[in-house]
Amino acid sequence: MQKLFLTFFYSGCVSKAPGTFGTLVALIPAFFIIKYLGIQTLFLLSFLIFIASISVINEYEKASGIHDDKHIVIDEVAGVFLALAIFGESVFAFVLSFVLFRFFDITKPSIIGKVDKKVKGGLGVMLDDMLAGLFAGLLSAVICGILLKFDLLFWDIKIQDLF
Repeated sequence: MQKLFLTFFYSGCVSKAPGTFGTLVALIPAFFIIKYLGIQTLFLLSFLIFIASISVINEYEKASGIHDDKHIVIDEVAGVFLALAIFGESVFAFVLSFVLFRFFDITKPSIIGKVDKKVKGGLGVMLDDMLAGLFAGLLSAVICGILLKFDLLFWDIKIQDLF
């Protein structure tokens, strides 16, 4: 059960780019959560996953001796859920939040990189992705706001309006 949870239903077990693949897989339940349960539910779920994952990751790291195993993608799930919960109600914002989240998670600029290097254990594994999600969501909101202000956002279909 631990591996199923940490790899988000084994999506992190792919050999190439497990973080990106796990994040892509996380978009599927995120879409349905936003559509049917609301963006507030996704926001709360991101923090529930964050809190629950810390101790599970600590146990895994203690047993395996590996810090931040590349196959652990539950941190990406929580981070992208947060990014989408901040600003992901339209299809454009949904895609933009995913792209920006992966950018921040891979490049780890500023405080994200400091947390990644200095905070150990499950908290460190989870916190850098939550910060990446926070920055991705906020930047998505800013970009969409600018595009709307100048009437440049033509692809603004709400997720609730699909299907």
